[in-house]
Amino acid sequence: MNYSNGVVAIPTWFGLATETVSLAMMTLALTRLVNAIRRNHPDLLTRMGTHANAIFLVDPVNLPIMLRMQPSEYGIIECVCRSDTCAWDARIAGPVATLLAMIQGTLDGDALFFSREITIEGNTAAVLALRNAIDAAEIDLTSEFATLFGPFGRLAGGSARAAALIAGRLIGTPLLRPRI
Repeated sequence: MNYSNGVVAIPTWFGLATETVSLAMMTLALTRLVNAIRRNHPDLLTRMGTHANAIFLVDPVNLPIMLRMQPSEYGIIECVCRSDTCAWDARIAGPVATLLAMIQGTLDGDALFFSREITIEGNTAAVLALRNAIDAAEIDLTSEFATLFGPFGRLAGGSARAAALIAGRLIGTPLLRPRI
């Protein structure tokens, strides 16, 4: 792991993996995951109100890709190269581990913003609506990921959970909420 300016650099192999897997394949996988989350948490869009129509650019600063999505539209998520320009209403940027931990609810978005670990630009009301909807839904990414594997979901979920625990310990950022 590399540490610079308090930001944990991702392992080289992970960066290479995101560069070798095609954007189309990543887009397909993430679209399936986001659509599963929408199916499993139907209140998510309702809680966002009109902000569900906003276009969000999620920018994991230590990856060569960014994610562009519009929550109100099924299948509207795309991976874009960092060098590409694209239109967005709201941009959320930070290290990938920080963004994942924020979605999982293990790190507080307000604290991350005020400590400048994440950056928010554009329509901040839309970002706040998204954050509040995600917090209320109590999304568990490992469980959502597992639903994509049908009868093998339990095995996939256990593997994803183990990977998240190990990764969280390696980078010093908890990626999972403790089970009660």
